Amino acid sequence: MSGHILLTFNPGSSTIKLGLFSADADAVRRIGKGVIDLRHRPLVLNIVEGSKNAEIPLKATVTEDLHEVIEETLSWLAHHFEVSELTAVGHRVVHGGDHFAEPVRITPEVATAIADLVPLAPLHQPHSVRLIAAINALRPHLPQVASFDTAFHRTQADLVRRFALPRDLFDAGVKRYGFHGLSYKYIASALPGIAPEAAKGRVVAAHLGSGASLCALKGGLSADTSMGFSTLDGIPMATRCGALDPGVLLHLQGQMGLPLGEVEDMLYHRSGLLGLSGLSADSRDLLASAAPEAREALDIFAFRIAREVAALATSIGGLDAVVFTAGIGEHQPRVRAAVCAHLAWLGVALDDAANAADAPRISTPDSRVGVFVLPTDEEQVIADETFGVLHSAEQG
Repeated sequence: MSGHILLTFNPGSSTIKLGLFSADADAVRRIGKGVIDLRHRPLVLNIVEGSKNAEIPLKATVTEDLHEVIEETLSWLAHHFEVSELTAVGHRVVHGGDHFAEPVRITPEVATAIADLVPLAPLHQPHSVRLIAAINALRPHLPQVASFDTAFHRTQADLVRRFALPRDLFDAGVKRYGFHGLSYKYIASALPGIAPEAAKGRVVAAHLGSGASLCALKGGLSADTSMGFSTLDGIPMATRCGALDPGVLLHLQGQMGLPLGEVEDMLYHRSGLLGLSGLSADSRDLLASAAPEAREALDIFAFRIAREVAALATSIGGLDAVVFTAGIGEHQPRVRAAVCAHLAWLGVALDDAANAADAPRISTPDSRVGVFVLPTDEEQVIADETFGVLHSAEQG
């Protein structure tokens, strides 16, 4: 695959992140990245190439199959990067169920299996399904590879993965899967570069973005995570509720008579920071607001994160380090400080100046628990896995 170009897709609920990578004989190197916000009219392809930024207007109309959007995007990329045809496409797929424990080349059978998992991840999985189908329709001979967020957590024991429900439900797929696995895989691979001793030990990584979760790592492997069966579980997020007493759901649908669709919309789109504050789902807006509801929403957010850190430490028998990553984790010192204040009893001591500067290490030298800020790179993991799958096929 030497000298070839790989494209990665990392779809969100309303955006498509792109990664462009050059592949040589041994590895892949990022050469550009981009994002398309499907809510924006007219559509714009935002491209970052080194220190250069460009906004490319798109004429395409957003359709259910996304064919127009993807076709115009591929045409622009081929022209700009002077390649007539890409070598391969890698996709982030949120849910792999129990079927996929590692990245795989997408065949018709794999595509069908991915689509069959839509009910387990209704907010995210459909976007991967239509991107895979769009590439298959537009470039049918282009190899595609799926990288699964759930796969990284397959190292967890059944002790962690089981709910206290009838045993046959576990066999039917009702279990804790965990998500944000591509981000945690990157953190596990990058942490030794800035904290080699901590990386060998007991680490809790906090992926804090519009979607948010935490993962307990022991020796770089996933031992436990805050998200379980769905991407609703764990800590509160931008618009998602986080962990919820199931009795609340029974009450909402039984006593209050709310239909399933309305409850689902509430839990995915009207809860979390938005629901708590009544103002905004964006933590930046809440940090800038003087409203007491904004402060309370952020206080609850920080408290729940800290409580989850302590709980996950139980799963790995202690705590050597905490790593903050993703948009909020990487760029919001006040949120990190609030979380760490709750963890002072564990020996967490924050260096205020380092924290304000988003430094790689933000704990004091005498802190019993190291605290780090490490930017994640899910697209790099997708590219590496795509390269690995296709390179292995070539070697075979």
